[in-house]
Amino acid sequence: MKIYPYKRLNRPITLRVTSVSLSLSDGTRDQLETTAYSTQQQAVALGTAGHADWVSATIGLSATLPPGANAPDAAWSDLSVLAVLTDGETNVRTSTVLTREAEGGLDWSGSLKVLRDDHLGRASLSVHAVGTVDGVPGRSIAETDRSWIVDTVSDEPVRGLQLDVQKASFTKSSREMLRACADAPWVVDASARVPTVFVNTEVEGVIGLLDSNGSGVDSKVRDLLVAQMATDVWTAVFHGAIGDLEVGPGGSPVFPTDWQGEVLREMLPDVMPGMHVEEALRQVHRRRTGESGWVELQTRIHYAAVRRTDATRALAYVIRSLEQTNRESET
Repeated sequence: MKIYPYKRLNRPITLRVTSVSLSLSDGTRDQLETTAYSTQQQAVALGTAGHADWVSATIGLSATLPPGANAPDAAWSDLSVLAVLTDGETNVRTSTVLTREAEGGLDWSGSLKVLRDDHLGRASLSVHAVGTVDGVPGRSIAETDRSWIVDTVSDEPVRGLQLDVQKASFTKSSREMLRACADAPWVVDASARVPTVFVNTEVEGVIGLLDSNGSGVDSKVRDLLVAQMATDVWTAVFHGAIGDLEVGPGGSPVFPTDWQGEVLREMLPDVMPGMHVEEALRQVHRRRTGESGWVELQTRIHYAAVRRTDATRALAYVIRSLEQTNRESET
């Protein structure tokens, strides 16, 4: 948790997306359905309409400040509210000033324009309230505690980890990384723009099992295989994200604004239970770069990965299916 040398609001700003439209290359506009954004997931998907020629998107926003923001005896003046879209991959930051809906009210609204050429994948959308405190303008008064995700390519508004699964012959691949892992059934590349799982087509039966739609023991084994693969993915991307952190002026690590930041926010509560995510990030970074504590943390990282894959349930299904098969063969 950050410490501020002045009074602030103790509760976060609530952000909602109210509309999404696309400006197309022929000059027309397409108002997207509400399925293009999800309040539960806090995500916007600009690929839902299937347009390959959109130039910009306009996202309607509504933000509610916590109680006390407009109190007569507030420690700040000249209050303003800004929506900020940050893309860690392209280093583009876009901001817009929101307008108070009613005099003395807590609701602010406006719209943010997203230029397609400025983004390759996902960007992070947050809202900040700023004001003048003790004669200093531009002080941060409050902000959203969780950013929305704006995905410029996805056709589904989800904020979870997105994967690219590719099949490849490891021994014949042009990628040196795959040739060096010729006897592995799959490997994870966490350095890509989107985490990629390469499945080795030379391992007998793996592709057929993954592609199977049958029932019975085969389906349970497939689910267990997918759970194990997903565990490897979560573990790899967590290590990739932690190993590529930027450090702020005060020496504290900064959350990435792309999928890496989402992975960290998702897993840190299980890696460092009982801590605010910002403090958990500092603790994990300190252990990784310090002299001790990093090796001991691997068990918690693996546990956090397993929790996100339903591996326990998949294993239980396989065991029950095998026990049932054995009982039937004995009768």
